[in-house]
Parts: sequence; C-alpha cells; structure tokens
Amino acid sequence: SSNVFSMFEQSQIQEFKEAFGCIDQDRDGVIKKQDLKETYAQLGKLNVSDEELEAMLAEGKGPINFTVFLTLFGEKLNGTDPEENILAAFKLFDPSGTGFVNKDEFKRLLMNQADKFSADEVDQAFAVAPIDVSGNIDYKSLCYIITHGDEKEES
Repeated sequence: SSNVFSMFEQSQIQEFKEAFGCIDQDRDGVIKKQDLKETYAQLGKLNVSDEELEAMLAEGKGPINFTVFLTLFGEKLNGTDPEENILAAFKLFDPSGTGFVNKDEFKRLLMNQADKFSADEVDQAFAVAPIDVSGNIDYKSLCYIITHGDEKEES
C-alpha cells in the first residue's frame, strides 16, 4: 500500500502514537485482545465480548503494530471500504460473474436506489471508470482505482 505516514500531518501521527500507547497496555508494540479488554475496562465498559474484541483485531489482518493501527485509521478516516468489500458489492450486479456491469443499467440503479446520485455525480464517477466499447464497466479495475487512485490522475 502507499506510505500510510504520508496520509497524515506529523501532529496527527503523534496523536495516533499517543492513542496507540494508551491501548497497548503491556507496551510490547502490538495491540492484542487483553490490551483492548483493559482499555475498555479503564473506560468503564466491562462487558465487551471476546467475539467483539476478536472482530476488532481481525480488521488488522495480522498483528496490530503502529503501522497497521495507522493504516486502519487511514482507511476509516478516508471513508474507503477495503477493495474486497467494493468488489463484493459490484458482484451483486454481476450474477454471471463476467467482471463487468452494464453502464446504462448501473447508471439507472445509481440514480434510483439508496443514496441517489445526480446525473452529474454519475458522469463524474464514470469519468474514471474503465468502460469498454459495448458500454460495460470493468468493475475490478474500477475497484482498484477507487482504493488505490487513478495513475492517469497522478501523472
């Protein structure tokens, strides 16, 4: 992934470091279930289940050291879901598993479901979307662009 430390100001990183230090109760550089349990207890919440704690730790996909901790906050603060969540959402619109969704059908859904998009918002989204000559969106590539940025934009 891109350098997580470049996502934050130095002062923010220092605040995250202090927060990490408060949670890492045994000061071993890794947040474990016991660290979370003790932190919750200090905050007055004594009835946190092991399942809840394990679910929190699972978000790190491995030991949660400071870099992983910062990455998790970066993802939460930037509001981007992990790539696999976005792919899973697109797959709902691709029952045959082709890797593509029809642009016109997808536009209709975006403008008529849930948080309805305006025509301008759809056009903005489609501006970076890889769309083939048949009008199909390559949603795997689009998911990559959503989560990693568009190389064309950065050059």
